[in-house]
Order: sequence, then structure tokens, then C-alpha cells
Amino acid sequence: MNSISLPARLLAIVGCLLAGSATAQPLPDKEDFHLFLLIGQSNMAGRGVVSPADRTPTARVLMLDKAGAWVPAVDPLHFDKPNVVGVGLGRSFAEVVAAARPGVTIGLIPCAVGGSPIDTWRPGVFYDATKSHPWDDALRRAKLALQAGTLHGILWHQGESDSNRALAPGYAAKLDDLVARLRAELRAPRVPFVAGQLGRFADKPWDEFRTQVDQAHRELPRRVAHTAFVGSDGLQHKGDQVHFDSDSLREFGRRYAAAFLKLAAEK
Repeated sequence: MNSISLPARLLAIVGCLLAGSATAQPLPDKEDFHLFLLIGQSNMAGRGVVSPADRTPTARVLMLDKAGAWVPAVDPLHFDKPNVVGVGLGRSFAEVVAAARPGVTIGLIPCAVGGSPIDTWRPGVFYDATKSHPWDDALRRAKLALQAGTLHGILWHQGESDSNRALAPGYAAKLDDLVARLRAELRAPRVPFVAGQLGRFADKPWDEFRTQVDQAHRELPRRVAHTAFVGSDGLQHKGDQVHFDSDSLREFGRRYAAAFLKLAAEK
């Protein structure tokens, strides 16, 4: 990780002030601030309907906002497509992990980009739909966050945009490469990486290409060390046959947390 001239806590406070966030939060010591990078496409960003409870802060759960300030983690966490973003899986994930780790603060780094194929998660690639650079933006935000805390996990949900004849055959190799590049860039060779299953809905059967992407996700732990796969059995869509509804995303987050805690214990 990059060396810095100011203590991490002071640097974080200065960053919050510069960002002008009225809700910027004081931070714990670096070793007690456990960070999680949230990446992928729209189901990671979250498209669930936001309730008042989703807007209520949870103790010891923060997020890095768009301006780079640490603020209470309330939905929506992401900002990839402001007109449609909503409840995701990040908050419920963080709540379970925080409960399992008393004395620790969880810091979420939202970086998912709706619609983004895995090929856009490479250095220098511009994704026109959101006028952003998914990989470059995520690395920039992750490295900013790492000045204040320590990376404990990477959460990935993506693949809908690759479930086609042209892209599905090469997906597994690209996913393995993504994990390796993230770990190298963030200097975290053993950081847990958790991948979630695409939605499998009764009213929209999978074709061979979605099945192929699913196999790449499902077999990731056999190919790459310190990774886990989280199933989406029983989860429901919000009516569009693509995006999980709010309750399903909250449950998905809890499943991610269980997989992460198991993986971390094994590590």
C-alpha cells in the first residue's frame, strides 16, 4: 500500500473536510477498520426499493461516498445510475460481519457499475453507458480507502452482460484474471474474494450461455485459492426478471457474509 506523510486517521479527517460532507464520521484505528470492496454490475449496485429502515444508520458500518468521505452506510450505497439505484446487498452483509466482529468497524467501498461486462473491468477501459472507467475508478477509490483501513474482502456480482454466445466461453479465464489483478494492485494476495450466483428465476429459464457463466462462478473456488461462491436459490426478482428485489438482496447479503466468515476462518 502507498506510504503517506500524514497519519491515516488525520488524512481521512482532512479528506472528509475537503469533500464538504456534513455527515463525515470519525474513524477507528486502521487495524480496526475492516474494508470491503463491492464490485460488479447492477445487482451488486442494487436496484431494490428503498424503505425508511434502509436509510437508518447501523452502528459500526460506514461507506465511502461518491466524494470520498466516510459516512454512515445507508441505501442506496452506489451511485452508478442515480435514477435507478436502490437497495443492494452491501448493508446486510456488513451488519452480519460487524455483529461477528465486536469492536471492529466495517467500511464499504461501493464501486459496482450497472450493465458492465467483465471486459470493462480492465485498466483504461471506458464504459459509455455510465461515462466511467469501472476498473480505474474502483482502484482509485479502493486505494483512497486503504489509507484509513485494511482490506478484508472483495465482493463480486456480475455476469448478466456476458451471458451470450460471444462472451460466455471466455468468462472463466477473465474472472480468474480479474481476481489476480485485483489482489496484485491492492497488494493483498490472499484477500477473500466472494462471487454470487446470477438470478435463477422460475419465469425466466437459463440458456446455455448463462449456464456457462454460472459454471465459471460455481467452480471459482476450485480454480482460485481463497475464493467462495454464494448461491441465489429461492431469491426473487423485482418484476423485471433481472434484478433481485429488496428482501432478496438483503438475504443475499447475509449469504455473502456467511461465506466470507467461513472463508476468513479457513484462511
